[in-house]
Amino acid sequence: MKIATVLGTRPEIIKMAPIIDEISKRGIDQVILHTGQHYDKEMSDNFFKDLEIPTPDYNIHVGSGTHGKQTGLMMEGIEEVLLKEKPDIVLVQGDTNAVLAGALVAAKLHIAIGHVEAGLRSFDMTMPEEVNRRAADVCSAMYFVPTTQSAINLLSEGFSRKNLFIIGNTVVDACFRHLEIAKKRGFEEESLKMLNIEEMDNILTLTMHRAENVDDITRVTNIIDALKELDDMNIIFPIHPRTKNTLQNFGLFDELNNLNHVHVIKPLGYLDFLLLTSNSTLILTDSGGLQEEAITLDVPALTLRYNTERPETVTAGGNILVGSNKQAIVDNARKILDDEDFANKMRNAVNPYGQGNSAELTVDAIEKYYDEGLLDIKAPENIMASFVRKMIKIEEDISVEEFENREDALIHMAFDGEKMQFPADELNLNGMMIVYDKRE
Repeated sequence: MKIATVLGTRPEIIKMAPIIDEISKRGIDQVILHTGQHYDKEMSDNFFKDLEIPTPDYNIHVGSGTHGKQTGLMMEGIEEVLLKEKPDIVLVQGDTNAVLAGALVAAKLHIAIGHVEAGLRSFDMTMPEEVNRRAADVCSAMYFVPTTQSAINLLSEGFSRKNLFIIGNTVVDACFRHLEIAKKRGFEEESLKMLNIEEMDNILTLTMHRAENVDDITRVTNIIDALKELDDMNIIFPIHPRTKNTLQNFGLFDELNNLNHVHVIKPLGYLDFLLLTSNSTLILTDSGGLQEEAITLDVPALTLRYNTERPETVTAGGNILVGSNKQAIVDNARKILDDEDFANKMRNAVNPYGQGNSAELTVDAIEKYYDEGLLDIKAPENIMASFVRKMIKIEEDISVEEFENREDALIHMAFDGEKMQFPADELNLNGMMIVYDKRE
């Protein structure tokens, strides 16, 4: 078996590192393809070496550009590699342009696609990430889903439960794995050494890069006004160059930078940033991935957005959506700082993304699919076979697997009267409403 992994951005590399590591440990043939999106020194070979994973076999050096141009160049480069390497499955992770390009090319070449972190939905189609993740899911053959909620998203869109694997999120594996590497190494960035982070109290780590915040002067002004009031916290702000330029254009950068309790520093390498967040009292962010890392590291998060494709972090109690509402930011940050019971409740929120064995479960599923011949993409012979979709209430003790075998059916949804349930094989359907397809 040969597994190809497509990587485009730093978060993809971070989250796929545990899976790449697991594939290597099992001696499975693998090909790592890096699109070169967002290329900088952090994307160099040193980054892979820092994370103790193999450097890419291919780098197609796409660089930055418009969505269409970037995706098109990626597709051209990925297609050339896949035609040469002929993998049995292509793994893509998340919701970047590299994910879209990899999924489209593999689908056209009739190569199975495994979408890691499938099923996330913000339900905001103005976000390019939402378009990418939905398109990738349409193309995929295996869905490595972080939570039951993400699985239900896919079920409601008509995907078969047979192809869904609720494995948690590799962000947990990655955090545990990489934090150990970071602790052994210690802080390397001089700006963090000078601040003496390990001796600093009440650290608020801030990240802000999304256009809906940064490019909106009203929203970004509200956020900065909130930061001004949080003068009993040490705010560490590794600033993205685009964010810095926009704040300068708005005449807000110097105002922020001159605050004694705000420490604006250059962007950090991943391991330094992970060590910083692990030492933080709270995280204020508009990043999706950082919401996951925060709850994994037991650090309360306030998210500068009004929606999130990681709603499980909110439901679990480790994350609060505050948008750009100044008072919501200030009140919740103060409550985390001053109310120990409230802060502990957020810190002790049960992580919805698993316990750190996602990579192992992912490779287990791929090996099983390969052994059973399920990675072979062939035209179906019964394409004109019909089925009827039905909804009934079950009033007997019968499991999902038993019902499907008896009725020659496939269950899509199960509702227990209060919430949707994922129809796992062993789920007892007694008392539930189900939606299912029955072959005719």
